[in-house]
Order: sequence, then C-alpha cells, then structure tokens
Amino acid sequence: MYAVIRTGGKQYVVEPGQVLKVEKINLPEGSEVELETLMIRNDDGSVKVGDEVKNAKVKATVVRHGKGKKIIVFKYKSKKHYQRKYGHRQHFTELKIEEIVG
Repeated sequence: MYAVIRTGGKQYVVEPGQVLKVEKINLPEGSEVELETLMIRNDDGSVKVGDEVKNAKVKATVVRHGKGKKIIVFKYKSKKHYQRKYGHRQHFTELKIEEIVG
C-alpha cells in the first residue's frame, strides 16, 4: 500500500515505515501530524483518487529538524567588476510515515 501526499508545495509517494525529508513544519519533535492525501493504492491494486480519499489519512511522526547541504549562489557580470557570492541552507523536517488509513 502506498499513497501520494502533498506538503510544503510538493508531492511525495510514501509507504508505511518510510523516513522522508520535507519542507520545515513548525511542530516539536515526536509529535504526530496528518498529511493531505491525494491518492491511495491498496495492496489489491485498486486506486482511490479525488472524493474517494476525503476520509483517508496519512499519519506521520516528526523525527527531527535540520538544515540541508549548503548551496553556493554566485552572481557575475562580465567587464563590470561585479561579483556576489553567498550560500543557502534550506531547513527541513524529517518525518516517519506511521500508517495509511484509507
């Protein structure tokens, strides 16, 4: 069984027991969260989409918060003596998918 969820403006395919990094969610570590479900595929191969998944839930637990790898942003204009370099580290939340109820 797997499901497609939406969080942080992105969509993810998840299964029970999976650990997943998503955009930062402001919840303390160890708390439970229910994620918006877009689609569910059962073990027998049936697929539920749209109004069929209104009551479906994907329950996850917040494992930890952190920062991703540093990305270097470098801007340069030739012949104008313009250079700008800075870094960025995106915040993330690590979730463990506990169960899919559909």
